[in-house]
Amino acid sequence: MNATTTDPRATQGVGFGLAAYLMWGCFPLFFALFEGVPAYEILVHRVLWSCVFLAGVVTLLRRWRPVTEALAHPRRLGRVLACAVLIAANWGLYIYAVESHQVLQASLGYFLTPLVNVALGMLVLRERMSRLQGLAVALAGGAIALQVALIGALPWISLVLALTFGTYGLLRKQVPLDGLSGLFVETLLLMPLGLLALAGLQQAGMSHFLGEPRTTWLLVASGVITALPLLAFAGAARRLRLATLGFLMYLNPSLQFLLALLVFDEPLDPIRLGTFMLIWVGLALYSWTLWPRRTVSAAQR
Repeated sequence: MNATTTDPRATQGVGFGLAAYLMWGCFPLFFALFEGVPAYEILVHRVLWSCVFLAGVVTLLRRWRPVTEALAHPRRLGRVLACAVLIAANWGLYIYAVESHQVLQASLGYFLTPLVNVALGMLVLRERMSRLQGLAVALAGGAIALQVALIGALPWISLVLALTFGTYGLLRKQVPLDGLSGLFVETLLLMPLGLLALAGLQQAGMSHFLGEPRTTWLLVASGVITALPLLAFAGAARRLRLATLGFLMYLNPSLQFLLALLVFDEPLDPIRLGTFMLIWVGLALYSWTLWPRRTVSAAQR
């Protein structure tokens, strides 16, 4: 294929990818609208309404077959349930980070995720790590150690976000379900717990649902807001190489970083800035390891 020829599928994929990561990057603006609603209650509604919305999408696209096949073999759902718990923990902690004005820590967590993926691949899947990838992971570890040594506090939100999302990705690769079906089954498995939690909140008089109309609609919208970027990401993943997706992924934490500084006025002291810079250097090295594969693939087309 001529190098100057544009692949329509790749162009569509970049569009889907940009849409997904832009939506994810703007999530702090949405979750900051929930005044006085605790993170765990938002998480409950995020799970419930995501499930409802995804059921409609699965019906519209006539994709029930992989879902029913997965549910017909409950003994095989162990990894799916583990994925569901991990993604729920990630969602809940992210909402807490926004509500507690720690968006910078959330941003750091998602910057760390690709490097955590590399480390998990080596430790769990016994994948070989190149020297540059090893250096990238070492820089990330050094950045965290720097914060602990100089500030005396572990950036636990960043670490838990990166570890839960990285482990989710690791397990998700071992589940024979596409993105849409997999996410729907995950939320479906969490649905009973979500309904029990909602009933408990209603019984205790602590529920914000059906109180103020604005809050009620925001809670319902949280499910749609959760599902839309995932659907866009699935569209991008089908059309783009993994390396291209990896480069686009940095848009999400970069937007969160800018929002933390410019919208939420979070302080960025020199030590934390140094942490970010070490991780950015690590990400640059990691990206460089992907670049030769990308150019070879382009030359072969």
